[in-house]
Amino acid sequence: MSITSALQIGVSGLQANSSRVENISSNIANASTVGYRRTFADFVTQNTGSSQAGVLTEVRASITTNGNLQNTGRSADLAVEGDGFFVVSRMPNDPVESNYYLTRAGSFTPDQDGNLRNSAGYFLGGFPVDASGSTGAVAGGDYADLRTVNVSSYQVDGSPSSQITMSGNVPAQETGLATPGDPFASTVRYVNQLGGAEELNLSWQPSATGSEWTVSITDDAGTNYGSATVTFNDSGPDAGSPASYVSGGLPIDPATGVISLTINNGTTPQVLDIALGAPGTFEGVTQFAGDYTPPTFTDDGVETGSLSRAEMSDTGVLYGVFSNGQRRALFEIPLANVTNPDQLRSVDGNAYVSTRESGAISLNSALTNGMGGVVSGALEGSNVDIAQELTDLIQTQRAYASNAKIITTSDEMLDETLRIKR
Repeated sequence: MSITSALQIGVSGLQANSSRVENISSNIANASTVGYRRTFADFVTQNTGSSQAGVLTEVRASITTNGNLQNTGRSADLAVEGDGFFVVSRMPNDPVESNYYLTRAGSFTPDQDGNLRNSAGYFLGGFPVDASGSTGAVAGGDYADLRTVNVSSYQVDGSPSSQITMSGNVPAQETGLATPGDPFASTVRYVNQLGGAEELNLSWQPSATGSEWTVSITDDAGTNYGSATVTFNDSGPDAGSPASYVSGGLPIDPATGVISLTINNGTTPQVLDIALGAPGTFEGVTQFAGDYTPPTFTDDGVETGSLSRAEMSDTGVLYGVFSNGQRRALFEIPLANVTNPDQLRSVDGNAYVSTRESGAISLNSALTNGMGGVVSGALEGSNVDIAQELTDLIQTQRAYASNAKIITTSDEMLDETLRIKR
């Protein structure tokens, strides 16, 4: 091996260790970057013919080693616990497949249009869930059906009320008085045919006859739906339960205690049944001595609701909670994976694209086919170990100095060779 070769080997050593320092520096700088994966330089011997002629570097990434999860308390922050990557795109609903990337950086927040976008500016992709709760096939490697996850433009249609059940108690001691007292009033809420809430006014007027009441219904528009006389049992095993209903214009079925109102609030009137309780039963309105118990109502109608907040399950399903109390699935967030994640190629924004060495991308539901779960309100930290990086930095610095010494020594040897001629 010649002195010139020694110089070249020394230079290759300087270059290799410079590359290693570059990776160490990047790791230390990104030690607090969400979802960052440590990179490192492997040294590979370089040969010329049968003799060693220096060293080369092969930069690799430790992508399969996960970082620790850190709770943030922000529901839009997402992390993958286990294997898998979020699928993100450069633009909302990007039609270009090459603009879709993989990332573990789940620091998402809604932009001005409600699209979930992470700190790098990439938009989270998911499969929309229809009203029946179906997303279609999630497994596969096709981005065509992915849509940018949006949490702003949702509302659920209301359904009009058709049946209301009522329960409560009217005080027995208020009846049978020479001068009956004032009526007991309450309101019942129902949902109209357009999904809005309206109210009816119920009045229970005690009678001078014992255990007898007059119930009447009106609305705020002044419509009087009539009245009915309700008599309660005052003795025996059925004491306190309704004994009979006699209509005074109020459309009530005496056998069931169901009031059937026809409300003219549209081209087709709305029919609303209000159940007071069948004679001889205690499920509806009762009459016992004591205080008046304001009635409670169970209504089968649902108001039109707007999205109040979103919740993420560990299976990657994003649920919307609406102002009317309903909760339904909006998106399913798939997780992507490849055969060899360590061979993914990194791109700007802490994201990755597949390569021939990594294998093709496949999409799966969270917690299926080896995929991890989605954790809401948390972020994944980097997998950098600062102590290890600083140790590597010291070793690399010494190796660099040793290679520099090779160059200075070879230079001195060349100088001595030149002096021989003199």
